[in-house]
Amino acid sequence: MLQRIQTIFLAITIVGMGIFLAFPIWSKVSVSGEQHADLTAIRLNHQVNAVQSQVQPAYYLIILAILVAGVAAYAIFQFRNRVLQSALCAVNSILMTIIMGLVIYFTFYKTAKLFDPQTPGNYEMGFYGLVAAMLANVFANRFIRKDEREVQQSKRFR
Repeated sequence: MLQRIQTIFLAITIVGMGIFLAFPIWSKVSVSGEQHADLTAIRLNHQVNAVQSQVQPAYYLIILAILVAGVAAYAIFQFRNRVLQSALCAVNSILMTIIMGLVIYFTFYKTAKLFDPQTPGNYEMGFYGLVAAMLANVFANRFIRKDEREVQQSKRFR
């Protein structure tokens, strides 16, 4: 049934991935203020000065985020098959862990060498959208498993 609590958590997962796609994930400004770097789901942009910038595409973040949102949307409508729904949430957890690993790789390893290695940078709204999506996915999976246990207990009592 679509009115279950796990549907709300799966919808929050979709919204969180939309926020991840729409907003910047991370940014860093040099101490002098001349250089800055921004990470979005599309690219890592390093502005060296007013006219020079380096852009590295990060299209795989977009692909993975859209895949996570699609799997969550599909899982919403699999309410009759809770085992499949739980498996889809597990797949989403793996995909979001990969996305988080890629974001950490970009923020700590790729950009640390660009300028001011002692300055860590700031996580932006897109990163928190990913964190919210991960938490919502965990809660959705928890409530799906709870429903499945209740159904199995009611079958046992019959």
